[in-house]
Amino acid sequence: MNLIEGLYYIGYSIKKYNDLKNQKKLPFKVISIGNITVGGTGKTPAAIAIAEEAKRRGFVPVILTRGYKGKIKGPCFVSKGEGPLLSEEDAGDEPIIMAEKLKGVPIVKGENRYDAGIFVIENLKSEISNLKSEILFILDDGFQHWKLFRDRDLLLIDSTNPFGNKRLLPIGPLREPLRAIGRADIVVITKTNMLSSQSTVHGQSTASPTYPSPLRGEGKGGGDISQSMTHGKSEFRRLIKEIRKYNKKAPVFFAEHRPLQFLSARGEIFPLEWAKGKRFFVFSGIGNPGSFKETLLLAGINLKGFKSYRDHYRYAPKDIEKIVEHSKRSGADWIVTTEKDIMRLKELSVPANLIALVIEFSVGKEFYDEVFRK
Repeated sequence: MNLIEGLYYIGYSIKKYNDLKNQKKLPFKVISIGNITVGGTGKTPAAIAIAEEAKRRGFVPVILTRGYKGKIKGPCFVSKGEGPLLSEEDAGDEPIIMAEKLKGVPIVKGENRYDAGIFVIENLKSEISNLKSEILFILDDGFQHWKLFRDRDLLLIDSTNPFGNKRLLPIGPLREPLRAIGRADIVVITKTNMLSSQSTVHGQSTASPTYPSPLRGEGKGGGDISQSMTHGKSEFRRLIKEIRKYNKKAPVFFAEHRPLQFLSARGEIFPLEWAKGKRFFVFSGIGNPGSFKETLLLAGINLKGFKSYRDHYRYAPKDIEKIVEHSKRSGADWIVTTEKDIMRLKELSVPANLIALVIEFSVGKEFYDEVFRK
């Protein structure tokens, strides 16, 4: 650990100590979804999928989110379950995506998620008193939000780039030392379809494996790691071994981030098959642009050019002009980006041929059984 990492670690340790010392507990259960690296693990699709499953299982889910880059700071409703109440600029791109996709799920933005939870309870008193189902708070990007007690800690790890160079910020991507994996109650290895398919994308014809069951460690309901899940995939075996160095008990699940459909800025939906025979120019401003590129290749698109911006990049009209220019030079028919990016473009004049690829979080029933296990 060098001097810069050491300074970060000191600040991290002081914050963690103070937050845990003053930790508060909400009167309803809290499930936290987070990671130990900066960006790119797929928290937003996972939060959406878990909220939808919570509804199916009879809970009343409420999402508590920081709303990164959103201008409004205090506790406020991004949605009361009927669509966005704030602009993307005020709420942040991720809360707006959740607000547009989740019906009947309140979404509250607030830097202090305990205060945000109390805000929900106080502002929805009459609705809550009439509820027959149990409220469930879902803490978005909450692995380092120690100020709030959580009943279950879900840790997401990106299979395509699990820990980078294994160095702490700002030298590497780690928000915490790897030993923090030990806090997780459930570990989810995400984007496994991308890692499994990279040999296919790069010219070899290796079939993608399937992952029907969780991998469990000692004391969690037993069983050895299924060899069929990791057969021929040394990357998975190495990653599981790394996880088990720090956490021997948490069940480990494999999840996919699958291309679902295309969406225009005007809300038009196009099936994946629509892309056949068309040429695309791609741009994105997300934490892991490489994985987005791989996802597009999985969807079978003809990629003519690619441009990346920093995570949560705030686009200006001149950026759109440059993107259109690059697209024309590449010979592309269409411009494609991520859902997060298209949310940040809604206040700008965008070309009619700009669309977003919609991604869904896909994981087995066993995962949800574990998440909602009493």
